[in-house]
This record gives sequence, structure tokens and C-alpha cells, in this order.
Amino acid sequence: MSTPSLNPSEVLPTTAPPAAQKPPAKAKQVHNCNFRLAGRLSNEDARSVIAIHTIFAQHVTDALDAYLGGGVEVKFGTLNQLAIKDYLAEISEPSYVVPFSSGLVTVEFGVDMVFPIVELLMGGAAEPQSASRDLSEIEEEVMHDVVRLIVRQAETLWAIPGIALNAEPRIKPSMMYQSFRPTEKLAVLRFEITLGNAAGAFNLVLAKPLLDSLIKKMKEDQPQKKQKLRSFPSPPLRERILDCDMEVVTELTGIKVAVKDLVALQPGSVLKLRAPIRMAGMLTAGGRGLFEAVPVRNGTQRAAQLGPRVSSTDLKRG
Repeated sequence: MSTPSLNPSEVLPTTAPPAAQKPPAKAKQVHNCNFRLAGRLSNEDARSVIAIHTIFAQHVTDALDAYLGGGVEVKFGTLNQLAIKDYLAEISEPSYVVPFSSGLVTVEFGVDMVFPIVELLMGGAAEPQSASRDLSEIEEEVMHDVVRLIVRQAETLWAIPGIALNAEPRIKPSMMYQSFRPTEKLAVLRFEITLGNAAGAFNLVLAKPLLDSLIKKMKEDQPQKKQKLRSFPSPPLRERILDCDMEVVTELTGIKVAVKDLVALQPGSVLKLRAPIRMAGMLTAGGRGLFEAVPVRNGTQRAAQLGPRVSSTDLKRG
């Protein structure tokens, strides 16, 4: 028996099993490194520093108000981290600069704000003045006591163990180069101050070692605060709003009375409102009309029986 021959063109090619598809390689993301951002505060640390110095501003307000005799308001302004050269470039001349403990803390006032402080302490009216001259020796001594009072509020509030802030003599701004490295980041806290008719600002400058110690101290105190919040959770905002008190009044609106009738009023007089007895009044909450209302009695208590809701056009007219 002969074996049939096969035509090579009739042979079916064998199909290789498909190779497993590899997932595409993830593209690498490359970002430029900005070394100027090294040592920056995290958002959480910045919020903590701002929160404690918002309280500090209130403490300074109370201390200066008692020391200067009233009319003082201090508010937290901004928090920035600047290199020493960038900070000195922003200082206006002449300035009143006092370092504490070799630059751990530095207080900087514009002289145009120093004069109203000295004037108020001397019994004046704290009028705005231009910085056309520098301070006298007496004015410097007076201002030195004020700056020490400000830093004392910060030292008490921070309560950093092992750090005592001692005031040093006033320096020129350029002398701050001697206390810091050129690239060291300084935390510059700006506070707005209103004093009588004068308004200005002062800066509280924190060196990095003190700022690090302050943040460490706040983080050590943080777990205790979180535990208290877990033990005594505050109610949701909606529940707190529903528990708020609001003034509710039932009144007649749109009634006109002659001035002569008001002038003639005496104890025991009856004022005729010239309104129908069936005329509905209005129930208002927080000064906004909500419903028509008629005065009624509920047992021994006065009450209001609500009628139709006041339309939006009536609200605008009211």
C-alpha cells in the first residue's frame, strides 16, 4: 500500500502559545530639587506655631494694655521662614532691634511705632509720627522695658525647659549677621499692633534652635490633648447650632403713630394703634419675619398662633 505524499503547502503551521504580556514599566517621575526649601516647617508644625502665637498676641495685648494705660491691640499677622540676608533686606531703617540670649529671640520694631509707645507711656495721645530721627537714651530705656515685657509673655507661654531669655543691648540690624549662618532659616512672626491713633507692626524672630525646641515641646504636649478630645468629643456643628438661643418676637409691623400721640404718653395712657383687632402680626426670629402670628394664651402663658409663612417679597419689604 502506498502512502500518500503531502504537499508542504497543505501542512498547517503550529501556533506557539502567546507569551504572557508584561505590564508596562512605570514611568519614573523626576522633580527638580530646591535646596532653598530645606528645613522648612511642615504644614502641621506651622499651624501649631501660628496657634500658640495667636494666643501670645492676646497675652501681649493684655500686658501692654495694663503697662501703657489702655488703647492697645495686638493681632497675629504672618509666619515666614527667611534666610538672614532676606530678612534684613525687608527691615526698614531706622529700626529698634533687641536680641535675647545671643539671638535665640530677636524683637524688631520700626522707629515710627516706637515713638507712639513712648508718648503713650509718658501720658500723651500716641499720635502717628514719622521716623525722622533716632531715639534718645531715655526713649531707648523706656522701649527696652516694653520689649522685655513682650518677650516675657512668650517665655511664659512657651515654657521650654532649660531656656531663659535675657535681654541684651540694642543693636544695628546688620549686626545680626554675627549670630546666624548666612543660610540659616529664621522664623519671622509678624504682629500687627494698634496703639491709640497709630498703627504698625513688630517682628518676633526665632532662631532655628529655639524653634526646634518649641516644636518639640508642643509635640510632647500633643498626645495628652488628643486623648482629652477622644474622651470628650465635641458635638457636631449641627447639634451645636440647634442648641443656640435666638430671639423670637411677635409684633405688629407697618403701623404708623403720630408723633404728637407719642409725646403725650404718660404712665397709664392707652395708645390707639388704629389697627383692626383681627390684623395678624408677624413672628420674627433674629430680626427676620417667618410667619404671620396672632397673640393667644396657652394656659397661664402667652403664646403666638402661627398663620401662613411670610413670602419672600414680604421678607425683603420687612
